[in-house]
Amino acid sequence: MQTTEREYVHGYSSKENERLIDQATTLAELLHNDTRYPAGCSVLEVGCGVGSQTVTLVKNSPKTHFTSIDISQESLDQAKARIRTAGYENATFQQADIFNMPFPDDNFNHIFVCFVLEHLKSPLDGLRQLKTKLKQGGTITVIEGDHGSTYFHPESQDAWRTIQCLIDVQAKIGGNSLIGRQLFPLLSNAGYNNVNISPRMVYVDSSNPEYVEGFTKNTFIAMVEGVKNQALDKGLIDEITWNKGIADLHRTTEQDGTFCYTFFKGVGIK
Repeated sequence: MQTTEREYVHGYSSKENERLIDQATTLAELLHNDTRYPAGCSVLEVGCGVGSQTVTLVKNSPKTHFTSIDISQESLDQAKARIRTAGYENATFQQADIFNMPFPDDNFNHIFVCFVLEHLKSPLDGLRQLKTKLKQGGTITVIEGDHGSTYFHPESQDAWRTIQCLIDVQAKIGGNSLIGRQLFPLLSNAGYNNVNISPRMVYVDSSNPEYVEGFTKNTFIAMVEGVKNQALDKGLIDEITWNKGIADLHRTTEQDGTFCYTFFKGVGIK
């Protein structure tokens, strides 16, 4: 996940890498069924991380060339291996910072940004910087989540307190996990035209066990669980309440439970 001037709230552990892959695999159709680029185009993927989104991009647009960047060389090495193992050759990988990119202006036909802005202290500046690398008439596609969009059954205030801990921990290090609802003003204020935002809701119940495992458990709850130590160290919650809240989140994955979350996908034109 490429970001700059920040600490990545979820960390770089192998468990976090598995969470990112679970998330990307489970949500591929929901988020990317309309993410396709014409043959011969050049696309900059910003913050490719371990390549969890890159696999879908290269699969959907096999005749498009992707330049995928990240600030972590270790993540880039994993991404490159993942793409090669999948049998695709239409992506190159380069270590780069969103605020200091080694590319000339007006260089790419399209730009793709997924789960990056939430980690930036200055997402508006990031979008403006990306605009300089985009050719006139080119598009930018941005996908972000919004933890405040979460709701579930059975309802639990303790569960909500654990989610709020994630929101607060990220805010304390300069991020914004509620950024999905802000994509329209961010893209518009950055100077993109014809901005269009489409909400992508994930609804989960026991009739869809793949989503119960892939999203509710392995993506969302795992993401919340990952900030336990930070939340306790910062005094945001006590351990008894935390454990009760996590247990209540897992309760939503049982036979009579339901879970909802909304991602936001924005497209703008230079």
